[in-house]
Amino acid sequence: MRDPETASSSSPGPLSGASNALAAEPSAYLRQHAGNPVHWQPFGDAAFAAAAVRDVPVFLSIGYAACHWCHVMAHESFEDQGTADYLNDHFVSIKVDREERPDVDAVYMAATQAISGEGGWPMSVFLLPDGRAFHAGTYFPPRPMPGRPSFRQVLEAVDEAWRERRGAVEANAAALASGIAASQPAAAVRLEVPSEPLDAAVLGEAVAALSRSEDQSHGGFGAAPKFPPSAVLEFLIRHAAVPPEAAGPDFSGPDFSGPDTAAAARDMAGRTLAAMSQSALFDQLDGGFARYSVTRDWSVPHFEKMLYDNAQLLRVYAHWVRLGGTPEYPAAEAADVAGRTADWLLARLGLPAETAAGPQTPPGPDTDTAVGALASSLDADTVVAGVHAEGATYLWTPAGLEELLGPADGAAVAALMNVRTTGTVTADGSPLHPGREITGEDAELWRRVRPLLAEARSGRPQPGRDDKVVAGWNGLAVAALADAGAVLGRPELVAAAERIAAYLERVHWRPAGDGPGRLTRVSHGGVARGIGGLLEDYSLCAEGLFALYAVTGRTRWYGLAADLLDAACERFAADGGLKDAAGESAQVTAAQGGRDGLDPFDNATPSGAAALAGVLVTHAALSGSSEHRALAANILTLLPPLALRAPRVAGWLLATAQAALAGPVEAAVAGPDSPERAALHHELLLSASPGLVIAVQDDAAAWPVPLLRGRGAAPDGAPRVFLCRGMVCDSPTGSIQGVRERLARMAS
Repeated sequence: MRDPETASSSSPGPLSGASNALAAEPSAYLRQHAGNPVHWQPFGDAAFAAAAVRDVPVFLSIGYAACHWCHVMAHESFEDQGTADYLNDHFVSIKVDREERPDVDAVYMAATQAISGEGGWPMSVFLLPDGRAFHAGTYFPPRPMPGRPSFRQVLEAVDEAWRERRGAVEANAAALASGIAASQPAAAVRLEVPSEPLDAAVLGEAVAALSRSEDQSHGGFGAAPKFPPSAVLEFLIRHAAVPPEAAGPDFSGPDFSGPDTAAAARDMAGRTLAAMSQSALFDQLDGGFARYSVTRDWSVPHFEKMLYDNAQLLRVYAHWVRLGGTPEYPAAEAADVAGRTADWLLARLGLPAETAAGPQTPPGPDTDTAVGALASSLDADTVVAGVHAEGATYLWTPAGLEELLGPADGAAVAALMNVRTTGTVTADGSPLHPGREITGEDAELWRRVRPLLAEARSGRPQPGRDDKVVAGWNGLAVAALADAGAVLGRPELVAAAERIAAYLERVHWRPAGDGPGRLTRVSHGGVARGIGGLLEDYSLCAEGLFALYAVTGRTRWYGLAADLLDAACERFAADGGLKDAAGESAQVTAAQGGRDGLDPFDNATPSGAAALAGVLVTHAALSGSSEHRALAANILTLLPPLALRAPRVAGWLLATAQAALAGPVEAAVAGPDSPERAALHHELLLSASPGLVIAVQDDAAAWPVPLLRGRGAAPDGAPRVFLCRGMVCDSPTGSIQGVRERLARMAS
């Protein structure tokens, strides 16, 4: 540590030759800042070493391409020459794409929340040259605002503290790192072995806890801002499907569903699904959901559209259709939303196969001109006349509607969609927000004018797209498209899921050699580069591939999912503990007090731990692996304290526990490919049983999935289904009615 009293009173200037180093980065977000006069560096040892040599702190700015306020701060501060000069003279400045480096984002978000009491993006963090944080905030304006200093004031205060009070700065950084280390769950060191089976009553208690925070008027949970609670909705749908008397033999417990919590789960899920799809959060013209709403009634969205949100919501709406819906929110309405969301995903985020795979990949059986992978997001902003305007593509005025549709229809649509003269987002207009189901004459009006509005909007400037391919998010999309294709009867969605899976296998995955296989988190232009996949990437890709295998019966996808799972266990759980990242950077490790990091809470995507538990449960049923089932049970020990304290951020762990407790029900579809076998398989795919795991005989495979071993067609050659639960099997059946009866018996 340098003695602060011997430090120079004037901070040294940048190293000779220092410049902005982002132009060649694969991240679109980083490249957006390549023209800034700030001498941005990517996150890595070289930048931190430069800070140590210069004896200056690090300014770390974290954001993402679709973030509106990230664009605002960039324009106000990072494009300003005076601000850039001050940063270059007194700091080493590092830019991070949170979507590319969620491990970096997570630890510094914890620091930001501890320091400032708030979190979000852009995130502005000041670090020692070893990576430990000592000051942080989010957006800082160019001029002081009530309760918020200007960015220049913050920079000057940090520089003064660095030069004049170095000891206090370093003590603060040490205390903060120790606090972050202490907040890590014990599972980051060692997973517990459960002393007794998971108590199924925990799930009913979680439903009750969720009901206490539900907004019964507008759906969702808590106050504004409201985010789509995708993982929680998946849990509620699974819970609603389980009859009162159900309890798993290996995770036994008292009755946990019952008419109260099952009905409550169904009602809560239905209210939220209806409210979101009947609001401005859902793009009423083009499909797809925005990131969140700044209002309680979902009427004012924050306009970025993310792959991870839309993939999860597509799957949730498809599962609601499979459950059967409710009179208040029928399955048919949800099916329309699911179909339009799938269409939006493929049309707006789909990267052509030859582009996604890169020019070096010749056409072949796994590539064509259809979608090859999915991009990350559409921006919240639209650039209009050189200016970033939030939501400009999506806003309407009554006058604009009347000009396009005529006075009568324009006024009627403005009333139907709550388009106001004063605007609901800005004075420039309102998004389309019906706020209710559109029926009767309104439905006929909307059917007639929607194509006209869509065509007019397509001629406007459009938001930018972040074309990076993130492995885990594409894994979510594989699962969603496979399930939606099966439930909606749209085989083209399943085909798209297979193309995405083939891209992940070809570009992101490197099979095992001397060690475990390696998954790369991000690719761009068909080239994988950057950090290795995180626990969430391995687990969510495996989740998608297991879902794809269940729908297609192609053993190829089962084998790849199993390989990913084996690699995940070796990389992230081999030492008896569990961690989100393998081989974390020295700076991240220092920032979290020298400990491995594990976040058990869902964020925008399921937590890596919860996703791993889910695929372990699935694979244990398909393979018979007692090790994987035991590891899943160990991870589920994280659940009881979360279920009551924070069920809104434990949705995927709750959903996984529901599947484990309800089964798993193992379904083996045996016999040669035929229309009869396809009908039996389809019946299973339409089952809402939360613990159902499906294996299908693959006539082209060189080896069978273990669940199929010793199981074949009936003596007359007819296909049949073997159904088992808890190591107890029913007699095989070759009829759809027989499948229904056996599933009903096993559910009860």
